[in-house]
Amino acid sequence: MTVAEPRHQIRALYTASTVTVYQAYGSEIGLPAARHGRFPAAWQRDRMTWIKPSFLWMMYRCGWGSKDGQETVLAIEITREGFEWALEHACLAHYEHGLHPDCATWKRQLKRSPARVQWDPERDLHLQPLPHRSLQLGLTGEAAQRYADVWTVSITDITPLAHTIHDHVRDGDLTAARRLLPAEHSYPVPEGGLDHLHR
Repeated sequence: MTVAEPRHQIRALYTASTVTVYQAYGSEIGLPAARHGRFPAAWQRDRMTWIKPSFLWMMYRCGWGSKDGQETVLAIEITREGFEWALEHACLAHYEHGLHPDCATWKRQLKRSPARVQWDPERDLHLQPLPHRSLQLGLTGEAAQRYADVWTVSITDITPLAHTIHDHVRDGDLTAARRLLPAEHSYPVPEGGLDHLHR
């Protein structure tokens, strides 16, 4: 008997101590970030920044590194401790009846939370939506500063990888494309660790 996949899940490339998330920037931020392994001064720590553990959702968002201002695709290794801190301190980005007591309570939670979560349809190699939802994690204030200055372990420019996989998809060679995808697996969140982020 086949067990249905959870509708909300975090699938990610991770090790015993780190988890990889993805972002895409223009070259003025992306290239120095990859070169030095940290975000440059031009990266604004006082703005909301969204990180995605799903490679293919990032490809959907940045158009395989072709969208204006998103030409440099970065794989950012951050500590699992930091990632889990952000999840623990996050609030769902929209009000959901049955999860929040009322809209006013949700608004108060959102205002004081240093992180927020959206669940968007995961994508396949053609960037078409899949049934389960993928995590997008927004960081602001304390969380954004910790992300840039404490949690980040390494930053790698994976734009060539994105372009190569996209070339295989366009050529119809999905086997070759799939072979190059990061090995993402269900992330081991403690039981109940996401209960405040979806119904």
